Amino acid sequence: MPGFTSTPHALYQQVKLHVKKHINSGEWTPGTMIPSEHQLVDQLKVSRMTVNRALRELAQEGIIKRVAGVGTFVADKKPQSSLLMIANIGDEIHQRGHQYRCEQLYLQRESASLPIAAALGIPTGQSVYHVICIHYEEELPVQLEDRYVNPIMVPNFINQQFNAQQTPSRYLLNQLPVEEMEHIVDATLADEHQAEQLQITHQEPCLILMRRTWAHENIVTYVQFLHPSSRYRLGGRMKVTPEHAAG
Repeated sequence: MPGFTSTPHALYQQVKLHVKKHINSGEWTPGTMIPSEHQLVDQLKVSRMTVNRALRELAQEGIIKRVAGVGTFVADKKPQSSLLMIANIGDEIHQRGHQYRCEQLYLQRESASLPIAAALGIPTGQSVYHVICIHYEEELPVQLEDRYVNPIMVPNFINQQFNAQQTPSRYLLNQLPVEEMEHIVDATLADEHQAEQLQITHQEPCLILMRRTWAHENIVTYVQFLHPSSRYRLGGRMKVTPEHAAG
């Protein structure tokens, strides 16, 4: 390919850029089968090993999907949840025209452990509500929700049955105005039980979003959302004022 090796990028990176260019331009849309390794070798005049590494990394990044014995396809774009607002995952999924389902796995009253009590700003051992839900997009688990709620703030939370029509987030937002929220994002690996619930291997990297919300100067809820990194991403966009433009 003329000029292919004239850039400072390694050859496998140039192959990646070549594939991304076709995807980003819209020429190769989600679900489209892209040229095979053999075809890319012939087109780009690079080694099979170089093409294999490029496609392997693109698959790990969730940009393409390789199906053994069938071919390589452009992957569906990973959904992105905003860090700047309390988004309802069901609304996000419906906006993409996909099927959404919420399954409640657990809802009980418990005594707050030291970490949970600290997160909610309450005494250790005080009663809390604990709910675990799994959220599905097209019957594929995309989020595991592990939430603790202060019963003093939302006493009827324990009496709810959560599903696609009424998620914990939607219920809480309908009960109390959110005056303040805190978001922390980290990288992690799912434990064996979480991996089973999300239908992933326990070696797959995950993103964990930890959120606390306040109402009437009290912490209402502390929740951890676990996302397989291959299926979801977190991000946001906001206006920047001069005093916040630090770089």
